[in-house]
Amino acid sequence: MPPVFDTFLIGVGLALLSALASLLSQFNIRRWPDLVNRLSFTLLGISGLFAAYSGITQLVTQETTELVIPFGLPWLHWHIKLDALSGFFLFIIGLVLIPVATYGPSYCKEFRHSGEQLPVLGFFTGLFVAGMMMVVLANDAYTFMIAWEVMSLSSYFLVTFQHRNPANRRAGFIYLLMAHIGGLSILLGYGVLAGFADSFTFDAMQHVSLSPFWASTAFAFAFIGFGMKAGIVPLHVWLPEAHPVAPSHISALMSGVMLKVAVYGMVRFTLGLIGVDQIQWQWGVVVLIIGSGTALYGVLYALMQRDIKRILAYSSVENIGIIMLGFGLSLVFYGTGHHQLGIMGFLAMLYHSLNHAVFKSLLFLGAGSVIHGTHERDIEHMGGLLKRMPWTGLFFLIGVISIASLPPFNGFVSEWLIFQTALHNWTIEQGILRFMIPSTAAVLAMTGALAVGAFVRLYGISFLGLPRTQHVRNAHEASGGMLFALAYLAVFCFALGILVAPVLALLNHIPDQLIGAGLGSLNERSWLWLIPIRETDSAIVPASYSPPLVLLGIGLVWLLGSIILHVRKNRKVRRAEVWDCGFSTPNARMQYTGMAFSMPLRRVFKGFFTIEEKVERHEDTSRHFLTVEDRSWKMFYQPIGRSVLFIARHVTLIQSGNIRTYLAWSLATIVLLLWLVSL
Repeated sequence: MPPVFDTFLIGVGLALLSALASLLSQFNIRRWPDLVNRLSFTLLGISGLFAAYSGITQLVTQETTELVIPFGLPWLHWHIKLDALSGFFLFIIGLVLIPVATYGPSYCKEFRHSGEQLPVLGFFTGLFVAGMMMVVLANDAYTFMIAWEVMSLSSYFLVTFQHRNPANRRAGFIYLLMAHIGGLSILLGYGVLAGFADSFTFDAMQHVSLSPFWASTAFAFAFIGFGMKAGIVPLHVWLPEAHPVAPSHISALMSGVMLKVAVYGMVRFTLGLIGVDQIQWQWGVVVLIIGSGTALYGVLYALMQRDIKRILAYSSVENIGIIMLGFGLSLVFYGTGHHQLGIMGFLAMLYHSLNHAVFKSLLFLGAGSVIHGTHERDIEHMGGLLKRMPWTGLFFLIGVISIASLPPFNGFVSEWLIFQTALHNWTIEQGILRFMIPSTAAVLAMTGALAVGAFVRLYGISFLGLPRTQHVRNAHEASGGMLFALAYLAVFCFALGILVAPVLALLNHIPDQLIGAGLGSLNERSWLWLIPIRETDSAIVPASYSPPLVLLGIGLVWLLGSIILHVRKNRKVRRAEVWDCGFSTPNARMQYTGMAFSMPLRRVFKGFFTIEEKVERHEDTSRHFLTVEDRSWKMFYQPIGRSVLFIARHVTLIQSGNIRTYLAWSLATIVLLLWLVSL
């Protein structure tokens, strides 16, 4: 067995060992819960190191390692495969798991003091991580579905960890219900491929030739199943319910990693099993429409939220929409025969998956530090945190700049690549695609602008100004381990925004191995400039981007500004109080609120929301109440719920209590089954 495969199996084993280690506090060493807690997170961190190392090694070497493990049924063993694609997503798991392991021990102390069961949290965290690792490793549908269910079921217990809160139980129920529906859809998709391949292994499935109907059917099942786990609209409703109620380090794993595992499944199923030659451009149109709606819907609802983690949860919906835009462009160009542009969209999708894993994990961990230090979740009760939590504020700001897609940080690069892919729509002959692709690019541009507004609102209301409550006035900085986790992810936000050409050259190994062709132009440019499409591949002058030069320009502007400030500082300046126009000294009540900040957009896009607004006036004061609900509930889920209840009420009429009626129903069922069998 190759050494790299040993490291991966050690990573999975250590994740499972951390789950078992968490249970020790229930037995022999109950007196040392801190020791057990740290041991569990240490094992998780080492597991992340092994996973990241084996993943990046496999991505660099472009080797493929396969193994059959004698688990499962006697005639159906576990098939495992580690290639460039699974290595990349395995690297993402390890990359995020390392800071989570340093963040967790200090963050989880509060749960022990509140009476929560930390062994339960540690046990299911280890299972959750092991399940995600096995999903990206599975090489047959049987192993994949077992790992998928382990991941889904263990994460349900993490969502409902603080189960005394009814909202947490409701979120867990919604999550579990939709996870099982999504799992059933994925199983049906694999069933279509297995039926033609006469085998459950991926190696057999990827050689099957399907008719357009069956290929579209399999893709539809897979897209619904994986899309439900990823959080595409309108299948996203579990995400803003589950992510905010989970512990913050679990939210980072769910949003930063679990959603990418769903993206992995979608890519593996479509490009790896169905194959590029059987892709139809109509699939890309569907993905583009849903991706555009998901991105716009997510960022608009992020603008309307007050809970800091709920804002980040809806932002995850937005970023999944952006990833789907890259995927949709890839499918459209593959389906129309423009493989180089299809690869470019695929690489943009992969890059944004990596970027989102980093900056969203940073933001969720930062939000956990804020909640840990203030005991507040509502941004309307915050303010002035930058003075009380300066390091958390700095690292959180880096995450905000990254997710707002501003250079020189990483979020800008992947969105720029998606735009560059979309701008080559002129190469397509179909008129509808020439119109649709620029339209989706315009939606992406508007989404980017709204994302800037959403995170200016979040950071400005929370960290700037004056504190609004006593809890915030008494806020304290996070511990060393928690700050290390934030700094670690902030460094990657910066590095992935600067070292673009080397990262893309590394990602280029994935399509090169998966579909047998990569983006050749990436190997012909220096590290200084990124030019994704060669001039020979395009009839127009190709676009370029140089992160080091952008960074140099920003540095020169900063240096010039510092010199000017230093010169002005040495001048004699009379200092006096700012003229207050005759009003009293400004206080926290005079500050802009988050809902006031987003009010113009709420008026413009009111058709997207279900809004309840009222004002209560008293003798001396007035109180404003505003509730913004997700319109998807009333449009899709409440009608389904009413229909299910209606059917259930009428089905109960069968229960008459009469034995002869029951025998008649049984006889009718037997006759029907015999008739179906005889067909």
